[in-house]
Amino acid sequence: MASRSPSALGGPLLAPRLSPAVPTWHPARAEAAPMEFSELIKTATVENVLLSRPGLPAVRGTLCITSHHLLLSSSPRGDLELWLLIRNVDAVEKRVHNLGWYQPPRTGGSLRDTRVSGSSGTITLRCKDLKVLQLEIPGMEECLNIASSIEALSSVDSVMMMYPFFYRPPGLRLQQGWHQSPLERYFQQVASQALLRSSQPLTGPNRRRCREDEKLLGTILDEGERGFIIDTRSAQAAKQARMSGGGTEPKSSYPQWRRLHRALDRGRPLQESFIRLVEACAEQGMDRWLGRLESSRWLSHVKAALSTACLAAQCLDREGCKVLVHGAEGTDATLLVTALAQLILDPSCRSLEGFQGLLEREWIQAGHPFQLRCARSASSHGRGKQEAPIFLLFLDCVWQLSRQFPFSLEFGEQLLLTLFDNAYASSYGTFLCNNEKERSLCKVKESTHSLWAWLNQPEERQKYLNPLYSHNPLVIWPSVEPQSIQLWQGLFLRWIRPSQHLDEAWAEIRRLVEGNNSSTKESAGKRLSLTFPDPTAGTRNGR
Repeated sequence: MASRSPSALGGPLLAPRLSPAVPTWHPARAEAAPMEFSELIKTATVENVLLSRPGLPAVRGTLCITSHHLLLSSSPRGDLELWLLIRNVDAVEKRVHNLGWYQPPRTGGSLRDTRVSGSSGTITLRCKDLKVLQLEIPGMEECLNIASSIEALSSVDSVMMMYPFFYRPPGLRLQQGWHQSPLERYFQQVASQALLRSSQPLTGPNRRRCREDEKLLGTILDEGERGFIIDTRSAQAAKQARMSGGGTEPKSSYPQWRRLHRALDRGRPLQESFIRLVEACAEQGMDRWLGRLESSRWLSHVKAALSTACLAAQCLDREGCKVLVHGAEGTDATLLVTALAQLILDPSCRSLEGFQGLLEREWIQAGHPFQLRCARSASSHGRGKQEAPIFLLFLDCVWQLSRQFPFSLEFGEQLLLTLFDNAYASSYGTFLCNNEKERSLCKVKESTHSLWAWLNQPEERQKYLNPLYSHNPLVIWPSVEPQSIQLWQGLFLRWIRPSQHLDEAWAEIRRLVEGNNSSTKESAGKRLSLTFPDPTAGTRNGR
């Protein structure tokens, strides 16, 4: 008997001194490395290290490696401390410069007695949040040891050894901020509209049937009513899935349901597109950069995701039909479509609290495998089979909605950037593990802090609000025309282009809208749109 495959049970990392996301530190009182980490740290402290970052002044100081952080305290006064969560490191590139003479180890000595006068090394750290850091380290041995230590620490894959299990931010209590049963509350609110999701039916090559599944989908529809099944695979891919035990709903067994195929890339093709886009953004020559942006096809993926979500929303809102969305496992592209469709249709999902509930319901509790999908970002030299930026694609689509409807979302771009950063490397446990079963086994909610608890503190919450927000009870239909889909500069060019003018524009907008004047909001929104022109105009995918 056929059935459906079982779905899974359900910080900004470089900061100045006293950043709330990290504990205070000084080289003399660095966090002690647990025994499990101490053997991975070959050199803990190096003096006279020069840190370089694009567009920012270089900083020279003392570098220290702890179990979870790379720390730099500026010299000589130590008035600036820079932190990097080692989990944020995606790739380590090292280059050694031998500039002097070689002195072999003394008789009876070890290789550690070797001296190379004038030797130094450069380590380039490519981070998961797309920033690039360069460390110039005096001493060849120290350089190699630092690089080796960072590589080893960043590769630790035991969930319970990750930083969220050690982090204790001031003012927060454990188990504070973890959402309780948002699924049940939400489905009580939208009982009149049925947007369903599942994994694929396991019909297999013999076209097996599952009477229980047929009855379940049949009871959702009234007599004479029809529904739509949106399959996020191509018809050919769905057909091929039967050979490995999967498949689609046979028309004869589901006569009231009409199946629509809307192929969305996932897995390796999406990861390769992400990599090519990041490489294109690092390109200096404008002409070549535009061509590489086009060939990355990332904007095509954004367009396809929004188009499919609009289709689901149209079936619900305009046709008044029930909709079932599924692909293969139901934990990737399926969640992308259902989450975006709800954001388009439901104004409550566009509030800050509602958006957090949407993420809990449609991504975290629904079993998106964050640990697998976000294990590596765009710069890793090791290319695994499980990594895919499907959650980043969702955030990009949300940004497109916020740009096209600047008054309709209560939260701003800073929240989306924070979610991206924390999905790949975080001090909080919200995005740990791959499903609810794993989170329960690891006692994530009992042993780590929730990102929502931190973001919802009054002083933090204000940073993520959209000053232009005005409640919009209507459905928001995004344009998916090529000229309407733009590159998310705030993320992909975040560490390449200075954000000073944009920050000043937002500060001015906040000042202008203090009186909550609608005309002021509109003029402020137009002013912001002129701050940064879109560099990809005229090079849209899909033409």
